[in-house]
Amino acid sequence: MGKPMAVLAVAVLMASLCSPARSDGSDHRYKDGDPVPLYANKVGPFHNPSETYRYFDLPFCIPAHLKEKKEALGEVLNGDRLVSAPYKLDFMKDKESEVICKKKLSKEEVAQFRSAVIKDYYFQMYYDDLPIWGFIGKVDKEGKDPSEYKYFLYKHIHFDIFYNKDRVIEINVRTDPNALVDLTEDKQTQVEFMYTVKWKETNTPFDKRMDKYSQSSSLPHHLEIHWFSIINSCVTVLLLTGFLATILMRVLKNDFVKYAHDEESVEDAEETGWKYIHGDVFRYPRFQSLFAAALGSGTQLFTLTVFIFILALVGVFYPYNRGALFTALVVIYALTSGIAGYTSTSFYCQLEGTNWVRNLLLTGCLFCGPLFLTFCFLNTVAIVYTATAALPFGTIVVIVLIWTLVTSPLLVLGGIAGKNSKAEFQAPCRTTKYPREIPPLPWYRGTIPQMAMAGFLPFSAIYIELYYIFASVWGHRIYTIYSILFIVFIILLIVTAFITVALTYFQLAAEDHEWWWRSFLCGGSTGLFIYAYCLYYYYARSDMSGFMQTSFFFGYMACICYGFFLMLGMVGFRAALLFVRHIYRSIKCE
Repeated sequence: MGKPMAVLAVAVLMASLCSPARSDGSDHRYKDGDPVPLYANKVGPFHNPSETYRYFDLPFCIPAHLKEKKEALGEVLNGDRLVSAPYKLDFMKDKESEVICKKKLSKEEVAQFRSAVIKDYYFQMYYDDLPIWGFIGKVDKEGKDPSEYKYFLYKHIHFDIFYNKDRVIEINVRTDPNALVDLTEDKQTQVEFMYTVKWKETNTPFDKRMDKYSQSSSLPHHLEIHWFSIINSCVTVLLLTGFLATILMRVLKNDFVKYAHDEESVEDAEETGWKYIHGDVFRYPRFQSLFAAALGSGTQLFTLTVFIFILALVGVFYPYNRGALFTALVVIYALTSGIAGYTSTSFYCQLEGTNWVRNLLLTGCLFCGPLFLTFCFLNTVAIVYTATAALPFGTIVVIVLIWTLVTSPLLVLGGIAGKNSKAEFQAPCRTTKYPREIPPLPWYRGTIPQMAMAGFLPFSAIYIELYYIFASVWGHRIYTIYSILFIVFIILLIVTAFITVALTYFQLAAEDHEWWWRSFLCGGSTGLFIYAYCLYYYYARSDMSGFMQTSFFFGYMACICYGFFLMLGMVGFRAALLFVRHIYRSIKCE
């Protein structure tokens, strides 16, 4: 019964992702004079992508019949709040300086508009599912002193719409630079809001109408530089990894020869190096429950990332398929929780743990707990700001229901399956009763210096790509080159695995047998480097400002980097475990 349910859930997910948020014209075909749906979405400071407000939070002309559009989960999480716009852009109907309304702005409304113009507010709308943007006003800085600046509101908008037969293909918005309202002084002002519509024919087919949004991120010039920089960094990193691999294999080969020679010689020389600690190397780590939970959560996040890449490469996340990525993240995370439960509990039982229920609870809370606390704080901040990032009560209920009815049961089922898997820990060497004392080691062999060494090389492999990702997530660029991102992700995994293996070898060669946690921490340390990059990006590469945007950026990036830490920590430990098992199988251990 479980398998058909899983198949059904995946089918529903694919259907919900692949079908974009439909407007009222569900087939996007219109006859002359038909109303084409236009929805106003949000307004906000251009440099603060998280700080967005409802369109009519600013005193624009409100239509007589204001209608809110029902939105999918992902759209709500994305901060979209679509309502019917005051403009009527009927199919094939040109309009010249059509008046929407005449409005007398009070002193408070003038001050509200002026504040929005100072903060560089933009508006976003959707016309037949096509996104459109524009600025609401401008600042005239002819006077050198800020007290001499003048502030203007645009009152006339021009819509240029391109059609092919009975379908809308493209829409562009211009603001009339001559039709301005002076907002410099706090005084009542009479405003006449107007718009002009011009329809033009084009040969672009309907299925290519989203291409222009993709092309903005992949112009040949940009793409060439992008590919060149990625290839350059990847070649450098892979060469370094190759050199390291060659050295390590030579050293290991010498070790195997030496230990084989020692076994053959009559005088049994005293063992040194990693062979000397064969009775301790498979001694179970401290905090076994936490270790197994971290491994389970990391495995789940790795599976989630792989599924997201598959959907991206298939073409589900095309530009402005509103909220598709958020929907996918929520649904796939819920469906993969069984993997976390199974991995964590089976490994915990292999480590001869007894309290598997507590381990399962820890697994469920290890990533979700910090994420939930961060969300509670940031949602409160958004509510105080009355921003669209504040989730409605209904959406929170839906997420809680998904967690209660899907995530938790699957986690428990996975845990029960893991407990009953009866797998035993495969250790090539027997563990001695009492642990050996670890010899004093130089400072650079400590955990923190090793983490710094381990994180730097994988981070350097993804450093260039991080800027493009940040500019799309925390800016207004569109990211569509998922093939490059996938290659970078594969290289990140390879380099993380290899650097962890190398550092584990050097640790064991120094007769330090506590490698379990160290390999996990070294593998995950790239997440700390990414968070350090967040500080650099915020202060040096972006114009974000204000308490809300700052808290959203650093709060959610902390959760993402923590997720990377768990995922790459799991990769590092798994690689180190394979390596350690391999080298101890290759020698005779008494």
